[in-house]
Amino acid sequence: MNCRKKVFQWTALVILPFLSFTVWAFDPLGTPDRDAIEYPEDEAPGQAEIELGKMLFFDNRLSINDQQSCASCHNPDLGFSDGMAFSMGTMGKRVGRNAPHLYNLAWNLLHFWDGRAASLEEQALGPIEAAGEMNMPLSTLIPKLKEVPYYDKTFTEVYGSSGVSKENVGKAIAAFERSLISDNSPFDQYLAGNKAAMSPSAIRGLGLFKGKANCAECHDGSNFTDNSFHNIGVKGDDLGRGAIANDKTLNKTFKTPGLRNITLSAPYMHDGSEPSIEAVVRFYNRGGNEKGGVDQLIKPLDLSEQEVNDVVAFLGALLDPVIVERPALP
Repeated sequence: MNCRKKVFQWTALVILPFLSFTVWAFDPLGTPDRDAIEYPEDEAPGQAEIELGKMLFFDNRLSINDQQSCASCHNPDLGFSDGMAFSMGTMGKRVGRNAPHLYNLAWNLLHFWDGRAASLEEQALGPIEAAGEMNMPLSTLIPKLKEVPYYDKTFTEVYGSSGVSKENVGKAIAAFERSLISDNSPFDQYLAGNKAAMSPSAIRGLGLFKGKANCAECHDGSNFTDNSFHNIGVKGDDLGRGAIANDKTLNKTFKTPGLRNITLSAPYMHDGSEPSIEAVVRFYNRGGNEKGGVDQLIKPLDLSEQEVNDVVAFLGALLDPVIVERPALP
């Protein structure tokens, strides 16, 4: 979503609280514009930096016991998630939330379910250090990587004299993650003029997505996310964004996930409580599972069985997998 528009919308909400949500139009659904990616220092990464980040992404050395890599929880064969409600940390204990997919993060404004990371570079380093996840102090990781000839040589080639460092590890992994772009789904082909690219059911589902089902109020724009936070009525005690922002009005709000390739990354919600896309649509159709404090947009939708199936068909039309071959580690 256009950052200036988002600032305007939130400003309008604060200054003019009497305005209804209905006065805002959601960003049009569309195909991502690669030219609109805001790279650090306004410079796209080179292929060597992306390949270095890819190597780090798949390397178990980034965990304290050499048992886990970034790809353990963000498996490209499972939609860059891991198929579990709660991921497993390298020390054998479950983490507190579901592993979100990584598609089209290049356009994201905040990262993690609670938005605690303001950049992909910050996001990339977080799980490495987290005690419940990879449990690797960066002060231990950096000398460990320097001992690997490939890393010692390649970090210098890519980053010059700064070589292997905390900042450059984050930069490299973020460069790889920004390359995970999905923008040629049946939906994109349909928008480009191929009206046979989507099934009749998916076309009906698109109309419902923007209309009766009300999905596009939050899942808008080219990546189907408003980059904001909502309490959608998932049961549980996780305070989400509220704990990060120290704001009770944001308790139990979580970031709106993008929906590209969403059919690949079951289960769903921040707690993995919905096992399938159909289950997610039915969750919204009944107005969520918890009523207190939920976003005013969450209400029963009264979708028929056919309409539920049509919305599911449209979400399936957002499929454009990103194929990533696992590298031979140094």
